[in-house]
Amino acid sequence: MKKELEPYQIIERSILKDFRKTLWNPFVGAVKQYELIQPQDKIAVCISGGKDSMLLAKLMQLLQRFSEVPFEVLFLVMDPGYNAPNRQKIENNAALLHIPITVFETNIFSVANRTEHSPCYLCAKMRRGHLYSKAKELGCNKIALGHHFNDVIETTVMGMFFGSQLQAMLPKLHSRNFAGMELIRPLYRVHEDDILAWKRQNGLEFLQCACLFTESSVLHDGVSKRQEIKTLLHELKKENPRIEKSIFNSLHSLCLDTFPGYKTGGEAHSFLENYDADF
Repeated sequence: MKKELEPYQIIERSILKDFRKTLWNPFVGAVKQYELIQPQDKIAVCISGGKDSMLLAKLMQLLQRFSEVPFEVLFLVMDPGYNAPNRQKIENNAALLHIPITVFETNIFSVANRTEHSPCYLCAKMRRGHLYSKAKELGCNKIALGHHFNDVIETTVMGMFFGSQLQAMLPKLHSRNFAGMELIRPLYRVHEDDILAWKRQNGLEFLQCACLFTESSVLHDGVSKRQEIKTLLHELKKENPRIEKSIFNSLHSLCLDTFPGYKTGGEAHSFLENYDADF
């Protein structure tokens, strides 16, 4: 008699079969293309409890199982001050997916919620610092975050529209404050719609937003700037279904010679510096 699969095994099979082309292949492709994992790496996969980080954890777990490159993985959950139901949901989902999590607590929500200026910025900065610090304490040399393809696109457009800068989100970068530590984004080529499809097919429910600040306040007209960009791109896709792909590809083929100004290493430069060099 054939043994019935456990829920986590059905979820794993869906990744490797049903969503192989949309989840597994882009994930593995990004790891290889951007050289995100090296032999003997010890990687802290940072889990916030949302769909992206939970999928990333399962993908990294599967990759460690099948990869010829030897590396270690640790699944790190930072509790910034979740309420009890949200904390329990993270723990329940981790158990369902058979992901052995390491949880540590901080007071980030309470600190960020007391500031009058940019609580979201402060929260994000503190989160990153705590994750780097804990990962390094546990012997890791890398942290993996769940930013995906759409995050890359939206961040780029947001920077242009609201920050007066053309700035991308790199698939990996060295930490400036934690020597020897590196951040990697293995979901760099994975689309959010495909993550949602995987979530729905498996009947999974993850955290949406557990932030205490947004529980007690609303952003401009109840809509964040990122949501505005999501809506804009959604409308533009109706006319040009490949618009997000075009933006993504453009980030890999920047024509620096056509820009009147640019920054590198924090220093501003002008096209005038070398304008007459070849004449």
